[in-house]
Amino acid sequence: MTNKICLFTILLIAALGVGCATSEDTANSNTAPSQAQATTAPGPDNSEISTTVDANGTRTETRTFRNNPRVSKVVVTTHDGKKTVKVTSRSGEEKVVDTTEDVLQTTGDKVADAAGFVADKSEDVAGEVKDKSKDVADKSKDVGGKVVDKSKDVGEKTVDASKEVGEKSVEGAKKVGSATVKGAKKAGSAVKKVIP
Repeated sequence: MTNKICLFTILLIAALGVGCATSEDTANSNTAPSQAQATTAPGPDNSEISTTVDANGTRTETRTFRNNPRVSKVVVTTHDGKKTVKVTSRSGEEKVVDTTEDVLQTTGDKVADAAGFVADKSEDVAGEVKDKSKDVADKSKDVGGKVVDKSKDVGEKTVDASKEVGEKSVEGAKKVGSATVKGAKKAGSAVKKVIP
């Protein structure tokens, strides 16, 4: 009998738990319409635009820039016909902007200009210095390579010229030597003719 009571109690508790869970799901589904529903679409200038509308009718459009160096996002909030534009820089600075341009469609640089965000000049200067130093290094490699090439050419020409001079000297010496031998033979035969 005690086992039956325990079993009955367990079933009763389980049934109450299921009933409570069902009533919570119903309560949550009743509050769902008050939550905002969002849509996301790609935007111009490598950005993404997400739009939400809450139960009060407030429309929030957030444009997130993927690679703009000056602006990270723009939030346009419209409530009862009144529009507020808030621009956030890459460093996290936020400014409310009063502009007539469509900040959801214009370029990120125009949005940054409207907010007064200045481009970081130190990055540009550092980039230029880096590029110039690469150019100088490349030119010095070219000059060094040309000097080595020219010295090789001069050395090879010197060796070639000395070989030619040496060969001509040897040829000249052979010619002189053979001419001397011929001259001596002629002189010897002339002497024999004169002395009988």
